[in-house]
Amino acid sequence: MSSALPEAVDAWRMVSARRIFEGRIRLDSMPRLAMYLADAEGECEYLLEFDRDASGVAFLQVHAEARLPLVCQRTLERFELPVSIHQRLGLIRSEAEEAGLQEGVEPLLVPLDATLRPADAIEDELILAVPVVPVSGSCASDDGVVWQDVDGARAPSQDSVQASPFAALADWKKHAG
Repeated sequence: MSSALPEAVDAWRMVSARRIFEGRIRLDSMPRLAMYLADAEGECEYLLEFDRDASGVAFLQVHAEARLPLVCQRTLERFELPVSIHQRLGLIRSEAEEAGLQEGVEPLLVPLDATLRPADAIEDELILAVPVVPVSGSCASDDGVVWQDVDGARAPSQDSVQASPFAALADWKKHAG
């Protein structure tokens, strides 16, 4: 087991050696992720494991835990989104090999020179964890609509949705006629 994360590794050598890297990486060291954050304060704990599955397919297992500082798009205030990533990336040499991956395994195309940047794999997974429209969990609008997660998307709670103003007009029209 190694705690130092190298800048670049030979993917196939890491798989053969069944290497594991564990440690912390600062959020400010990930420039692509920083574009989505309110600020780059904080760290990400990671565990990277190179190995082969039972069918012999090489993979990189990414485990990452972080609290991403985001800006709530309803209140425009900073909040921290806890993120826990557990993703298996199937290491492939060509797109044709993607069909041989098990369900739930995402492909990671390894360049011809086999050079892989482990920090980039962590950064990619953190970027994918950032919601399209960040909204803090405690966010409620001024009109009383409480927002909740519905199938991974933010939607108003059915209990808090107010009737349309046109519903009142339709009701008035029924009774007036």
